[in-house]
Parts: sequence; C-alpha cells; structure tokens
Amino acid sequence: MVKNCYTFLLFFFLWLSAIHAQQPSKPSAVEIYHQLEKLNFLGSVLYIAAHPDDENTRLISYMSNHVHARTGYLSLTRGDGGQNLIGPELRELLGVIRTQELIEARKIDGGEQFFTRANDFGFSKIPDETLRIWNKNQVLEDMIYIIRKFKPDVIINRFDHRSPGTTHGHHTSSAVLSIELFNQVNDAAVFPEQLKYTSLWQPKRLYFNTSWWFYGGRDKFEKADKSKLTNFDMGVFYPESGKSNQEIAALSRSRHQSQGFGSTGTRGEEVEYLEFILGENPTPKNAIFEGIDTSWNRVQGGAAIGVILAQVEKEFDFKNPAASIPKLVESYQLVQNLKDEHWKKIKSNELKKIIAGCAGLYLEAVAETQSATPGSVLKVKLESINRSAQKMTLNGITTTPTSTIVFNQSALEPNKAVFSDIELMIPATQEYTSPYWLKEQGTVGMYAVSNQQQIGIPDVIRTISVTFSVEINGVVIPFEKEVIYKFNDEVKGEVYKPFDIVPVVTTSILDKVKIFNSEKSKTIGVKIKAGKDNVSGTAHLEVNSGWKVTPAAIPFQLNRKDAETTVYFEVTPPKNSSEITISSYAMVDGKKENYEQTIIQYEHIAQQQILSTSEAKFRKLDLKTNSEKIAYIMGAGDEVPQYISQMGYSVTILKPDEITSENLKNFQVVVMGVRAYNKVDELAFKQQLLFDFVKEGHTMIVQYNTSGKLTVKDLAPYPLKLSRDRVTEEDAEMRFLAPNHPVLNYPNKITSKDFEGWVQEQGLYYPDEWDATFTPLLSSNDKGEEAKNGGLLVASHGKGFYIYTGLSFFRELPAGVSGAYRLFANMISIGTKSN
Repeated sequence: MVKNCYTFLLFFFLWLSAIHAQQPSKPSAVEIYHQLEKLNFLGSVLYIAAHPDDENTRLISYMSNHVHARTGYLSLTRGDGGQNLIGPELRELLGVIRTQELIEARKIDGGEQFFTRANDFGFSKIPDETLRIWNKNQVLEDMIYIIRKFKPDVIINRFDHRSPGTTHGHHTSSAVLSIELFNQVNDAAVFPEQLKYTSLWQPKRLYFNTSWWFYGGRDKFEKADKSKLTNFDMGVFYPESGKSNQEIAALSRSRHQSQGFGSTGTRGEEVEYLEFILGENPTPKNAIFEGIDTSWNRVQGGAAIGVILAQVEKEFDFKNPAASIPKLVESYQLVQNLKDEHWKKIKSNELKKIIAGCAGLYLEAVAETQSATPGSVLKVKLESINRSAQKMTLNGITTTPTSTIVFNQSALEPNKAVFSDIELMIPATQEYTSPYWLKEQGTVGMYAVSNQQQIGIPDVIRTISVTFSVEINGVVIPFEKEVIYKFNDEVKGEVYKPFDIVPVVTTSILDKVKIFNSEKSKTIGVKIKAGKDNVSGTAHLEVNSGWKVTPAAIPFQLNRKDAETTVYFEVTPPKNSSEITISSYAMVDGKKENYEQTIIQYEHIAQQQILSTSEAKFRKLDLKTNSEKIAYIMGAGDEVPQYISQMGYSVTILKPDEITSENLKNFQVVVMGVRAYNKVDELAFKQQLLFDFVKEGHTMIVQYNTSGKLTVKDLAPYPLKLSRDRVTEEDAEMRFLAPNHPVLNYPNKITSKDFEGWVQEQGLYYPDEWDATFTPLLSSNDKGEEAKNGGLLVASHGKGFYIYTGLSFFRELPAGVSGAYRLFANMISIGTKSN
C-alpha cells in the first residue's frame, strides 16, 4: 500500500512538474507576486485541440496571466505527421521536437501541457477517417483521464464539432470527442479503472473558440450576428512585464520553430469570441467563471488559508519578498491538513515555489557527467543557499529512486552557500531515458502506453532526483530537484542539459535504407558508442535467410565513455527482389545490447535522447539508373539527397550563393528540396539562372511547396498555380494519364505495383492550374473526391525539362519504398532518354 501511494505521488509530481526546466527557477519580485495572484485563484480552464501549434496562445496567456486561472492545453497528438523546417527529423522524432516546443511555449504563456496517445498519422480530411485510424475509444479514455486529473471548470475547444470536412479531420475529431465526453467524465461506469488514480469530475461549461476563420473571412465575420457570443478584450497590457498579452502570446507561438510559426506581437485592443456549447450558460454571458467559487472558500478548510494569503498578497513587499515567508509557511502547513487531495497537491507545489522564490532559496543537484549507465555510481554536487534573512535549516537530503537518506543537517545562514558531494547509486534495473510513449510497439494511429499513470504526462519521465528537506519556522518542507547536468561554455556561458540513463553501448547502422540493384555485395558501416569507460565486445548484423553478412562478428574496444568507432560488414543480397529489416547489436559481457541512440539538439528546446531498436531497411530491387550528376538545393529539412546517393548518383548540395552559371555547368540535373521556394529567400535572385540551366538542355525537378508565401514570382518557366489539393490515402489507386511518356518508361517501366506500400500520403499541395506546355502524368484521389491530376507535371523548356511534383518523395525514399526510387530515377533520366 505504501509503495502504491509513493508511486501515485511520484507520478502526480511528474504531472505537475514535467514542464519545469532543468535550470533552477530564479523569479523576480514581480514574478513572485504574479505567482501569489495565481495562488489565490482556484479555477481552471482546459483548451483542447489536435496538434502542437493549434492552440490559441493569446487565449491561454490571457487566462493564465490576466484571469490567473490554472490553464492547460490538451493536444491530442504530438504533431508527428507534420513537416520539419529546421532539420531532417520526421515522424516520431519530429513528434519529440514538437513536444518540446509545446513545453517551451507553455513556459512563456503560463499554461500546462498534456497529450493523449493519439499518433498524428498525417493529414486526414474527415473525422470518420481520423477516428477509424486512431483508436477512438482509447483517445476518449485518455481525454477523460486527463480531465479527471486536471479538473477544469471550463473547457474550450479550438475547433467546431459541427463542420466535418472543412478542416483537418484531426481538428474536427478533437471537438467531437470533447462534446461526447462532457458528461461522461462524471460517470463512474465510464472507464472505472481510472478511479484508482483520480476521481470523477464535472466541468461547468464548454465553449467553442470561434473566429473570423470559421466564418469564411474577416468581412463575413464582421457582418455576422455575434450577440450570442461571449467576448472579451484580450489586448491587455501587463506593466509588470512591459508586454501586451499578444506580445507574450507571440513569444509563445514562436517556439514552434519546426513549423515556421515565428510570430510578431501586437498591441492594443483585440476581442476574442467564445460560443457557448454545453453545460450551464453563464449570466452575464461574458463571465465564464460565473457560478464557480474561485476563492479558497471552494475548498473545505480553505477559508482560513484564503484570509492569510489575501493578507500576504496585499502586504507583499517588492523590495523584501522574504517578509512574506512566515505567513506563507503557515499557509503551507494548513494546506497539508486539507482533505481535498486535488487542491492540496496543487497549492502545496505552488506554495513551495513561492517560498523558495521569496527566500532566494537556490537548491541544485548537478551530476558529474551528462549520462550514466544502470548499476553505476553517480557523483552529484549539491548546492544550497538561502539568500534572505529568514532563518532556515537544511535537515537532510533524500535521493530517488534508491530512497537513500543523506543526513546533512546544516543551518542555511543568509547568503552563505552550502556545498556537498554525494554518491548516488543508480539501480541495475533503472530504465533508460527515452520518451515513454515510444518504448512500446504502437500502431499507425496510436502510441502504446500500458501504465495508466503515465497518460497525459507531456515530457520524458526522469526519476533521478534529490529532495532537500528544509525546516522553516518549525515546518519541514521537501523541495524536490531533478538531477541535471551543467557546464560552462566559453561562448554561451552556463549551459544546462538533462541527465540521461544510457545503455552500456549503442549501435547504429549508418545507412537506414540501402538499395541493392545488382547481386554485388555492399559495405555496411555500424557505429558503436560507449556509454561508460572500458567497454569491449563484438558487433553483429542480423539478416534474414537469403542475405549474407561477413564477417559474423567484429570485435571492438572502447576505452572512454562516449568514444565511438565504426566497423564494416559486407552484405550480399539474394538473386531475386527482396526487402528485409536488418538489425545491429553488440554483445558485451554475454548481454545483447541492441539499442540505437538518437540525440536531438536544437537551441530552442532541451536536448533529447531517443533510444530505439537499431534497424535499417535493405532492398534488393529492379532499379536501373544512369550516371547523371545532380545538384541538390536544400529547402526545409529533408534527407532526400542521401537517398538519391543510395541509388548510385553523384549528389552535391549547392548553397544558394553557389548557384551560378559556372557551377551549374558541372551538373545535368538540379533537384529543389522540399519547400525550397517557401523557405529560401535567395532563390528569388537565382530562378532565372535555373530556368536558363533547363533551357540549355538540362533537367530541373521541383519538389512540393505550400500554396502560401513563395519567395519567387514564377515557380516555373510557364504558368503554374499551387493549391491545397492532396491525396491523403497512400493506397489510393494511381492512374496513368500519359502511359507512353519517358518518365513512366525509362530506364524503369513504371506500373501500378510501384505505388504499393507508400506511406503517409501520396502527395500534397498539388497544382490545380497549369499551362498547356505541361503534361500531367498521374491521376489519383481520395475516396469520394474528384481526380487530382497535378501530382507529377513535366514540361519541355528549350532543350531541357522542368518537372514539378507534389508526390511525397521526402517520406517515401527514407521509408525504402521501391516504386518511389524507380520513379525518381526516371525523372532524373528524362534528359538522358531524350538525348
């Protein structure tokens, strides 16, 4: 029973603190006062949508910073199906990036972040399709669990449940499910097993956050009857921060860097609209918390706490915040007696932050290294300092997960740091650090998370921590601090990183897709990385029958932690076409180590470690190529160049300033990266050079761009208009409009079989208007829709060829889809065939 209680408290703490940075909080007096205002408001709002970047950061900031409500954002997915404008990561890795971007956004606007297990499998046009691919019951289950945990008084939907087919199917589904669950969260017969960890709840009301967008334009919205809508001015100015609400919201939204959502803040009046949907309609209609006691009186035994804290807020001394500590400690002690476990835990956590802030209490646990292996001993440096006149004592320190008590009683004298070094034993059974939602095998539509208590937690779960027990005025307060790693960078100064638990050794196959178009063997590199000092063993490649690997094992020795070496195997394919998933592993001390480590590191998010089974896809296929030299011009992040190289081509990545007539003479083909004309401004000055390159007898292949802002006036040498047309069903029938065209016949004969096994959308942002010079080659469509013929267009220009394609090669090539390789080879070779 005690163990179960500890586990519950651990997960609740993770629930509350998952969005906190590794860096210790150092709030100003103004920030502390803002925390006090929120401490004295006992109301909550939950905003619900489908993806990272769907949220209205203006509204979240307003509710958190002006209303002072506890404000959460429930994104049903982690945005795994989007595109990436800052790097090559897609799918699950992109989901990790976008998760961190949301966490960073909430640090700015003051909200909290939650997710369900739903996987963003890609664009979906209707909610029926979405809910068919998702497990509707599981998503509903997760939403109900999160609502029962968060207990929002008010729910606000980003999208309209009544307009299927007018927006992303995920969007509409988020609203449909919100409506469906509104009265189920308070029904004990609905997911009763959740009640072991939470309790029933009934939200007071549910709104739809409408805007001009849902009316089809600003002009229509201006003319619409808005008399029944709740509205309020969100354009408030916060003199304590010097920012408007919109400026804070813009900073929050600008965290979505992978999606290119940098936003400029605005100032002045700005009205937000809510449409009442379910529950008790408030009177007056603009008071969304009408009928809800948001004072301490809503909690049994809370009235006395409210009186004390109202006095603290009223008498707060910005020049001496520590003067508030005695009353805050008294309130903390009273909160421990509350019977309402929900508010008790929330307000205890808030009070601890405020007390620490008022005292300038700095508590930190810094690991000697950024990572360690299970079963090892970790050296940790502890720092404790009280920067106030308030008397306090450090009674002791407890480490987790070993629950080791380090008795280190010491008076925390004003502004005198107390340092100590401890050794923390990491259990041999300690789990590796990796996103918990990626540890189990999921489906196309859902991640698998078998532990109920982890549902909704936004971040990676880290359990290596230290608790400082600090006594103030006779009350012992535990301050939990996650063990972190920090170092000094000569340029950046103090740099913080999360502390990770890593395997003894990891392996990685260098080529995630390897194409064999003959029976000749190829050399395959496997990178080995040590997780600790002095690691030795043997490296192996596992293949299916018919494929051969030599040698069977390669010995290695790595003397230092984080040291790397690469070993090479020879792999020979079978005679016939074949596709296999190959895996690498290392044998160390009789144990099989088969994890691959991926590190994601960008300036705007915390460093992330992802551990996955070390695998690659090898494909023996009937692929014919020529020897064209290719210049690749990057746009948004994609990995297409390396997969074109896999086909045997010589590929050079050209930077925009390297696009000159002289340099282009070295190539027969130019390939434009994904969204190059959305992202690379310099192309506006290079487009004519590229058109001249084509005119002189060469080939230019342009991959998809969005229909929004383009950096060039003319995307093609002839009129071509992009649309939002896409074919989301990757298995949609492909029809050949020009079956005798060279692109469909040379050097590979393209058939319907080449469109089998495609992943996550056939294509997107197809042109819907084009000059008669273009020849459309392919036609397909989602069920019930008209044919889309703009997926692959070819035009002669001078002596050469211009090709525009919205087909999702940037997804298909990394997935090893054979038909995508064959078709891309044909596009590359169109000039060779014509000559």
